Amino acid sequence: MLKPQLQQASQSTKTLIPWSTKPFIFGEILASFPINILKKNIEQKKKKNFRVHYNAANSTKAVLTSTEKSTVKAVVTVQKTVNLNISRGVDDIGDLLGKSLLLWIVAAEFDPKTGLEKPSIRTYAHRGRDVDGDTHYEADFVIPEDFGEVGAVLVENEHHNEMYVKNIVIDGFSHGKVNVTCNSWVHSKFDNPQHRIFFTNKSYLPSKTPSGVKKLRERELVILRGDGFGERKQFERIYDYEVYNDIGDPDGEGDDGIRPVLGGNKELPYPRRCRTGRPRSKKDPLSESRSTFVYVPRDEAFSEVKSLTFSVNTVHSVVHAVVPALESMVSDPNLGFMHFSAIDSLFNVGIDLPRTNNKSGLMNIVPRLITAVFDTQKDVLLFETPALLQRDKFSWFRDVEFARQTLAGLNPYSIRLVTEWPFKSKLDPAVYGPPESAITKELIEKEIGGIMTVEEVIQQKKLFILDYHDLLLPYVNKVNELKGNVVYGSRSLFLLTSDGTLRPLAIELTRPPVDDKPQWKEVYFPTWHATGDWLWKLAKAHVLSHDSGYHQLVSHWLRTHCCTEPYIIATNRQLGAMHPIYRLLHPHFRYTMEINALAREALINANGIIESSFFPGKYACELSSVAYKVEWRFDQEALPANLISRGLAVEDPSAPYGLKLTIEDFPFANDGLVLWDILKQWVTDYVNHYYPETNLIESDNEIQAWWSEIKNVGHGDKKDEPWWPELKTPKDLIGIITTIIWVTSGHHAAVNFGQYSFAGYFPNRPTIARSKMPTEDPTPEEWQCFLNKPEEALLKCFPSQIQATKVMAILDVLSNHSPEEEYIGEKM
Repeated sequence: MLKPQLQQASQSTKTLIPWSTKPFIFGEILASFPINILKKNIEQKKKKNFRVHYNAANSTKAVLTSTEKSTVKAVVTVQKTVNLNISRGVDDIGDLLGKSLLLWIVAAEFDPKTGLEKPSIRTYAHRGRDVDGDTHYEADFVIPEDFGEVGAVLVENEHHNEMYVKNIVIDGFSHGKVNVTCNSWVHSKFDNPQHRIFFTNKSYLPSKTPSGVKKLRERELVILRGDGFGERKQFERIYDYEVYNDIGDPDGEGDDGIRPVLGGNKELPYPRRCRTGRPRSKKDPLSESRSTFVYVPRDEAFSEVKSLTFSVNTVHSVVHAVVPALESMVSDPNLGFMHFSAIDSLFNVGIDLPRTNNKSGLMNIVPRLITAVFDTQKDVLLFETPALLQRDKFSWFRDVEFARQTLAGLNPYSIRLVTEWPFKSKLDPAVYGPPESAITKELIEKEIGGIMTVEEVIQQKKLFILDYHDLLLPYVNKVNELKGNVVYGSRSLFLLTSDGTLRPLAIELTRPPVDDKPQWKEVYFPTWHATGDWLWKLAKAHVLSHDSGYHQLVSHWLRTHCCTEPYIIATNRQLGAMHPIYRLLHPHFRYTMEINALAREALINANGIIESSFFPGKYACELSSVAYKVEWRFDQEALPANLISRGLAVEDPSAPYGLKLTIEDFPFANDGLVLWDILKQWVTDYVNHYYPETNLIESDNEIQAWWSEIKNVGHGDKKDEPWWPELKTPKDLIGIITTIIWVTSGHHAAVNFGQYSFAGYFPNRPTIARSKMPTEDPTPEEWQCFLNKPEEALLKCFPSQIQATKVMAILDVLSNHSPEEEYIGEKM
């Protein structure tokens, strides 16, 4: 041991030098030794083939061990970035000097002789060659033979700019190559001196973590959790929780931007989002102020490839460039389409956008949407013809397509089996009027030709419903006060025919009492009568606007984005990067938080795209909160449980996947169950591999903390619900994990990627109804106008020109596939 000599020397000399000027593992601990004694001892030990260990955790000790040495080579793959700022030149000079990355190799296990951690081996990596668009940085390490396996690599970025590190491969060990998958932004040491920790690709439960990296695992989680204070900076990787208090803009002009806080209260419960720490609003201390930068943890942000070619820049460009250009071309924002050929011209003629200095300006940022006409120096907004329209231009007009899309369209999550008769509202009749439905037994039996009674139809499971009555009725009068916005409570009935397809039977629209008017409700039917047929088409337009809003706000935003964010935050806060469940879940969360932040910035925000173009208007997010309160349950997010809860399937051990579908020709369910079964088998094999014994689940402190935080914090407004699954066995974990993966993959794909195909031609799925039904308290003049030109009434009910084109532009971008998209099972 050298300790007595070093202590004696420290009293006899003042010549001290810091052996380590950087924290290795546990913080800023500097090992200061007298240089003359140190050099002498090292030279002596070199002659005897000894080496000196300097331990980062206990810098006052030096340990001598006999060893042989070998050289290993590390190659760090860094993604090239588009960076033209001044500091880029400084970084290039650093590359030439060989000071690009400082690397430490950390041993997986403690030294068995001393019980202490083995010393980390440190060296600089220098820039090597470019390979397939990436840059390789190379480093040679001299490793003692008794070093053992590598547990982690510490990285310090010597550049002034961050860099995206894809992976590190270390070659030269007798036991083979060591692979470290990073896929992470590494901040500059000038922003934060804290090292980045990357573990090898081996996964470990907490109790089986190698001794040499156990404290590193714990430290990384502490870093990711942060302290809950201060405004987050762009380079940080801190995951924390906050309520949705940034949808509104109270500090804007007037009161038009004020929105209620969602989450943290019983009336408007909501999942939690990632905390940004932005200052509070000046006018409303409960709300967060808005800014052009919305923080997300750095590794949740889009990669540069995706940013340059897909969502962030393209959606931002549509919102901040295309939409204003459209608005400047429309003199009247309430102007609708005068005839159907004007709608068709969006796909074959386009809209001339304002002239710009850069004649292809908008085309550069949204190339799929913008066509540059060089001879006139104009940008033309020309929409691609949706697949639905390409196959059949008039399919949207037909009832059979209206019914088909409830099963195979954009929102297969609303239709359900009718199990209760007669229909009766559960809302307070003193406020909303008589609860009884206007759809009577006689009307239904007339529509089905008297072949069965209503009771027989229900018993045989042939009656289905889209029911937005009670969800929307409390908002009817509030929404109808908004200019150009009309909504009703609605019920739409469908009959399962003998050929296995659905046929629409009736639509009921209801308006509650308002002012001195009593409740109004009416039922509409398919008919050959000309006037009745146009009324039926208008009723369908209203129902489709309800379904479009529900799809976007609930089936899509709430369930696959908003409710998923707490899973992502908890996974990063509570599961170590070495945890097998972290590694299983991580790919399924890719980019979700960045998209959510973008949505809060420009889509679901006050006066954003959703509020200005979808039927709830400024009540859009509030409505999704109500849906979360009355409808969302984790245990029914699993596909089989969801189908069963809606009466669309029953358990049947003899049927494929253990379920018998109520409607056999249900494309979403048929395809979805195949994927669900594959996912569940994959998760089952994976979980059983890492948890061969049941007691490992309850003894896994990380997985227990993860599930507890999801329930009690991330979804804290529903923490006391009895339906939360327990987490005690591998089977419990398999169900939970499969559900989360399903929601982020199959569920999301079903409600996202078909958006432009189904809604790009907006008469098929209007997002808003701008006029009331002609039969609701009409004046003689209004009724006569409808009788004379019923097609004009339908066009006036559809979205305005600016509303339709804004939504079409956004849907085109959101439903596009990323050039770097990954498929399940593609990369293991």
